Amino acid sequence: MNQYLPGLAGVPATKSNISEIDGEKGKLYYRGYPIEQLAEYSSFEETTLLLLDGELPTKDALATFSEQLRANNRVKYHIRELMKTLPSMGHPMEMLQTAVASLGMFYPGNECLTGGDACEDLNYIHNMTVKIIARMGTVVAMWEHIRNGYDPIPPRTDLSHAENFLYMLNGEEPDPILAHIMDVCLILHAEHTINASTFAVLVNGSTLASPNTVIASAIGALSGPLHGGANQKVVEMLTEIGTPDNAEKYVEEKLANKEKIWGMGHREYKTKDPRATILQGMVEKLMKSRGGNVNPLLETAMAVEKAAEDRLSHKGVYANVDFYSGILYSEMGVPSDQFTAIFAMARSAGWMAHWREQLSDNRIFRPTQMYTGVEPRDYKPIEKRA
Repeated sequence: MNQYLPGLAGVPATKSNISEIDGEKGKLYYRGYPIEQLAEYSSFEETTLLLLDGELPTKDALATFSEQLRANNRVKYHIRELMKTLPSMGHPMEMLQTAVASLGMFYPGNECLTGGDACEDLNYIHNMTVKIIARMGTVVAMWEHIRNGYDPIPPRTDLSHAENFLYMLNGEEPDPILAHIMDVCLILHAEHTINASTFAVLVNGSTLASPNTVIASAIGALSGPLHGGANQKVVEMLTEIGTPDNAEKYVEEKLANKEKIWGMGHREYKTKDPRATILQGMVEKLMKSRGGNVNPLLETAMAVEKAAEDRLSHKGVYANVDFYSGILYSEMGVPSDQFTAIFAMARSAGWMAHWREQLSDNRIFRPTQMYTGVEPRDYKPIEKRA
């Protein structure tokens, strides 16, 4: 294939049976299961095991996996001390990339990847997967306290993954409704085919790099505003707009200036992102439980979505997953600059599933290029140059 497609748009880079997107119909499937069903009936732990192993687990298998996650959600004090040396004003994604990359130094165990062939030890792969997923949420929650000058709250082993994260973040057992919403958010963000950060996993994994550095590379890719950083931008945008009355004018001005409206549009979907629909339902559920008393940004968000949809739906531009997730995270007491770190915490499930899949039939990525430089030429001594 000699055709150059910027961003590799539409170019198959791998084979995968982990997830599938039907952009025309607005459908997302994990291992064949509709995301709507998983959001309604499953849990993050169960969904993670589904992504990793390919099938919904038995009751005993799920219990074992959940216990493994809880048993590995602590990190050594060295990680805490390292995090204390980082600038408190640094972005949580930069902290997370640093901390995750350093985990490999404190928890060595890359012997399965030191040979010339890909690792086929499923126990090693499973154990590394559990450790990384378990510790991602711990590190994100720890940072919220450390950057404010406090010692982090130790994790608990009697709470679910979502519950424990909110407990570590806020210092109290979470409202059951908020814990459920967080669990759903983690499910929705867990996997989404070969996006930029997952492609980073494939490329780095194909070199047989350690899993911690593989995930660190994915975190770097996710941090950009054109990928995971968009949910923070949405809340900043809604705050700037202020009230629903300003929504139409804001959208009109952005479109006239050909500027981006954060949270609108997705390269894969030609209709509304199914994850956005689920999250909007979560917001409405939360509003109902609180008698209509909820984040005032919600009304502004709904006005922006309507104004944008009226003007852009004919182009297949609708709300995506980032549009409503930030509002929900705000209701949980999560600072806006932590939104993308929570995205990474959830997406670690999909990343590890793709890492495992890559190792099962590994070949190092080595794409080609189309050279656009000058023709071959001879070196000129400096005194002969014009």
